[in-house]
Amino acid sequence: MYKWLLVFLAVCLLPFKSFGFDLTRDVIVDRVEVKKSKRRMYLMDGDVIVREYRIALGKNPRGHKIQEGDNRTPEGRYYLDFVMDDSAFYRSMHINYPNLRDRNRAQSLGVDPGGNIKIHGLKNDNTKPPQFVQSFDWTNGCIAITNEEMDELVSLVKIGTPIYIKW
Repeated sequence: MYKWLLVFLAVCLLPFKSFGFDLTRDVIVDRVEVKKSKRRMYLMDGDVIVREYRIALGKNPRGHKIQEGDNRTPEGRYYLDFVMDDSAFYRSMHINYPNLRDRNRAQSLGVDPGGNIKIHGLKNDNTKPPQFVQSFDWTNGCIAITNEEMDELVSLVKIGTPIYIKW
């Protein structure tokens, strides 16, 4: 009897899984990892990849961001410090670049380190399919994902979560 009850419950709960409800566990994201060379961003829970996204980067992606206008995406450890729902892009989550190390490096070179680096969705006036837009690097140094992915990211990642960006 107990076995049949388990089978019955499993059959009843199956539709929830097929509609995207994951009843197995709550998603916890303790960090975000970006692998620029692979054009991938991973939401991590310990050593487990919770989500994986195809990303677009700055138009000059190789190397660490040094100064304003270099079109590079920074590399290093940063934090996601606030969400913006009103910008030139669908939604965005700000990365706390430049950190003290970046500011000191820029000062020693006599340049402005730049800033306003985010993970964001597509441009608000975008009319091209997301798959096309995400097939090349087009940002000024930010990390871009689709609007649908941006909604998911904001729902899963808490403010203050560390982000590790490397080549």
